[in-house]
Amino acid sequence: MYCGAVEFVCAPSAVRHIPVLLDECMACLKPEQGGLFADLTFGGGGHSKAILESSGKSSLLAMDCDPDAFERSRELSAQYPDRFNFFDSSFKNLDKISSPGELDGILMDLGISSFQLMEPEKGFSFRLDAPIDMRLDPRVGQSAADFLESASYESLVRAVREYGEERRWRRVVDAIIKHRGTGKLTRTMSAAEVVSDAVGGRNFRQRIHPATKTFQGIRIAINGELESLAVALPKSFRALKEGGVLAVISFHSLEDRIVKRYMRKMAGRPETRHDARPQQERSVFAKLNGSKAIFPTKEEIQANPRSRSARLRYLTKIKQPEL
Repeated sequence: MYCGAVEFVCAPSAVRHIPVLLDECMACLKPEQGGLFADLTFGGGGHSKAILESSGKSSLLAMDCDPDAFERSRELSAQYPDRFNFFDSSFKNLDKISSPGELDGILMDLGISSFQLMEPEKGFSFRLDAPIDMRLDPRVGQSAADFLESASYESLVRAVREYGEERRWRRVVDAIIKHRGTGKLTRTMSAAEVVSDAVGGRNFRQRIHPATKTFQGIRIAINGELESLAVALPKSFRALKEGGVLAVISFHSLEDRIVKRYMRKMAGRPETRHDARPQQERSVFAKLNGSKAIFPTKEEIQANPRSRSARLRYLTKIKQPEL
């Protein structure tokens, strides 16, 4: 899965960032018509660049909590000094840089950028031996190594079983606790070995490495990714103008569930199959653009295999919810 650990098939220096579902995002945001847009997950800057290049009338606010993203943003700042502003912050802080009803379109790409994955010191990939860190913003919070060494049993279960969706979670959690203090939980490759051995190693039928799901769950846990998403969605919706578009690309089923339910709620639709409230009790603030997610084409997956887990959902705002 793209948003988990990545298995590099080439040297890290050869990896380049390819924006996912780029054409589909531009089709729903329509930046060529002009307006003020926000890319809340700048990453490698591919989506931001496409928005700015689409029209000389479009301006863009970009956000990212990865300090290295600021350095990558300098090129666009120099190229579009009057139309591009970058903010070194998490997307959950959107309300601090924008006003309600200000934006024509918002994009959130919840995947990890190739730049983060290819740098060993960030500690995301078990294919690159390095201290296991995994923080999206290394300036705050607890590293993955510290989490593995000190988290409670319940926190480990949540990370591995719920966030990682690892069905052999008991073996993994027990192995993590057993190897505390040995030094094996401090580096990416040795931690991956602990997990792999716990679940019986890798066989030729497996498409992904046995540690992929566990690494994914740990990353989600230490960064509070699902909690941040739940905070960012209503702030993003409030920042939109009437007629503005909110587009979200997710890679994980738990992320997509949060996005799907929020968008259905804003559109006045049942959030789950068990939501039996009558329609007159629902408020309609948005229009869903299709009932199903948009997935990459076969051609895109062939060109960029990491896009295979991506799915895009978007809505158009009709009116502003009351405070």
